[in-house]
Amino acid sequence: MNGLINVLKPPGMSSHDVVNRLRHLTGTKKVGHTGTLDPGAAGVLLTCCGKATRLIEYLNHNKKYRAEITFGMSSSTGDSFGELIPGDIPEDFSMARLIGAIPGFTGDISQVPPMTSAVRHQGKKLYQLARAGKIVERQARTVKIYSLELARWYQEPVRPRALLDISCSAGTYIRTLCQDIGEQIGCGAYMSFLLRTAVGDYALSSAYTLEELDGMSREGRLQEALISVEKALSFMPAVQLKEGACKPVCSGATLFPPGIKHAPEGIGEGGLAALEWEGRYVAVARASFDERERLCFKPEKVIV
Repeated sequence: MNGLINVLKPPGMSSHDVVNRLRHLTGTKKVGHTGTLDPGAAGVLLTCCGKATRLIEYLNHNKKYRAEITFGMSSSTGDSFGELIPGDIPEDFSMARLIGAIPGFTGDISQVPPMTSAVRHQGKKLYQLARAGKIVERQARTVKIYSLELARWYQEPVRPRALLDISCSAGTYIRTLCQDIGEQIGCGAYMSFLLRTAVGDYALSSAYTLEELDGMSREGRLQEALISVEKALSFMPAVQLKEGACKPVCSGATLFPPGIKHAPEGIGEGGLAALEWEGRYVAVARASFDERERLCFKPEKVIV
């Protein structure tokens, strides 16, 4: 079981819970994911099984979400699981005011990680410190919001709500985004629900529920849910190996031109490539030039 599985994580389970379930189903301890999804949130949790866990750093970690934001109230945690603190709705508050604020939250923006996050401070995760009642100063970081669109507006008299469609870089905290929008508008806000709709090219529509995976496992069909290493790395140029070059490459040896059967044009210094042997990807390698100005490939991760 070497490959990726697109899992639809249900609300109420942690990402670690899902990983543990997949370890049981696949029979391998090597299972990881490409980005934590909060226990209260649902949606795409892209997981890697077996030797595919070595690919996590190379995958597209951009995310897409549909988030519900509730105005006129703030939360100690930024979501519906914290202490809710009532606020005031401005008299001129309307959907138009939200639409007017949206452009200010697109592109590169600065965020302070919430105390509920897994960011480490002096060796401890922030949420561990928060559980102990400690609040520490956090450094702001830059994230990218590729698009932020209003999907639906609920004009309720006391607590107006909106659904936002968000496309963002890895490391973006949606609860923080909702809080910051509320502060900008001047009424307070919190994230009342979150659905992750995509991770990179892997969408909610192709995700498997845990119940579906359980059934496929009982029927001996779990392999059908597996996304192959070759498909997962299809965005990389593939360098084909000659007979005899595979074993040295899989031992970490640099691939020199005599061992290359075919290399596509356009791979430059520092570029990544998948090294292929008989239709299978055996390693991810980085290109460089040797002393004779020949293009060579040094394996970074062996995946067989």
